[in-house]
Amino acid sequence: MSYSTKKKYTFIDLFAGCGGLSEGFYRQGYKALAHVEINHPACETLRTRMKYYGYKNADSEVIEHDITAPDILELLDKAVNGRNVDIIIGGPPCQAYSSAGRVRDKKGMETDARNYLFESYVKVLEHFSPKIFVFENVTGILTATANGKKIFPQVLKALGNKYDLIDDPETLLFNTANYGVPQIRKRIIIMGVRKDIDKISVNELYANVVKTHYDPEMLENERGKLKRFVDVKQALGDLPSVEPGQDASTDSFDYPCNNEFLRRIGKKGVAPLYDHICRNHNETDRERFRVMIENHWGFGEMRKARPDLEHEHARLFDNSYVVQWWNLPSKTILAHIHKDGFQFIHPDYVQARTFTVREAARIQSFPDDFIFEGTRGDKYKQIGNAVPCLFAEALAKSIKQALKKIDDIQND
Repeated sequence: MSYSTKKKYTFIDLFAGCGGLSEGFYRQGYKALAHVEINHPACETLRTRMKYYGYKNADSEVIEHDITAPDILELLDKAVNGRNVDIIIGGPPCQAYSSAGRVRDKKGMETDARNYLFESYVKVLEHFSPKIFVFENVTGILTATANGKKIFPQVLKALGNKYDLIDDPETLLFNTANYGVPQIRKRIIIMGVRKDIDKISVNELYANVVKTHYDPEMLENERGKLKRFVDVKQALGDLPSVEPGQDASTDSFDYPCNNEFLRRIGKKGVAPLYDHICRNHNETDRERFRVMIENHWGFGEMRKARPDLEHEHARLFDNSYVVQWWNLPSKTILAHIHKDGFQFIHPDYVQARTFTVREAARIQSFPDDFIFEGTRGDKYKQIGNAVPCLFAEALAKSIKQALKKIDDIQND
């Protein structure tokens, strides 16, 4: 066995959230050195998961701190403790770049301080100089502006100071449904290779993030030998029925693991079912859900056909209430799910409810044994902000190939 196959590659996760991105790297055998996250419940989740993987210093290696604080490098140095950092991963909070955020904010979030959080990422990146980095963000970063200037070129320039990058948006754009995640989620992934490393190219990193599934938008002639997308039925169909307001979590659920997706995120047999807890809904909302599901209607169609079910606060858009259909991937899970779940209506009209916490986690491809800390609202928010674990794993695989290649060449 060569040195590179038994070596554990190391990473630091910035803006770590609850650890969706980290999970993909854990699954590929990487070792976490530190996580930086400001949200307390998310930090508790990170610590719980580190302990699950056998880490002894989870409390000190999850740095619950503002990444813009002047002592952040000192805290990171203490956690890293002289160990080699192979990669840095993470993505600054996306609200300032997201089109949803810009719609809600009259100034288009031009003045939002979060626009410049990428500078803190770059500061840590250049301090540790890992071989490779991963920077994840929403597609809105391509068009976002701050103080009248586009942010994306500034991000590329700062990240590209000591790293080779690709600046073609088409190459940087990924849809997580193409990697076995039961969700249409389009994200920008910027990867970089340190400029003094000439054994691998950044093009290889992208080429080795291998699509496994076609998505519903993909043309027949583009699908080739790709597998069909994972739909909501495959992701959620095995879970027990829940009434609104009910907690159907249990210590002993018999997981069938009867499709490829479920086998990737869980194990067959009896184990705890966590967080299968549903919000309460009033009877009018439940009737809206039933009517939409039974007629296969969108919200706008329901409002026209059933004026008695009109909503006094119906938004200008017809996407206030959205059913996630059994035979398709879910729409993008958003942090907004912690406020209400109306964009994530379960497709079973008998249950007439929105997604439980565990169902939202499944749609984000979190393993069934992943424990989220905090209140129900905290959990929804952590899930909505996360990078889907199986997509993160596809990135981790590609990067591992590159790191092995660097090592094998160095050890020749």
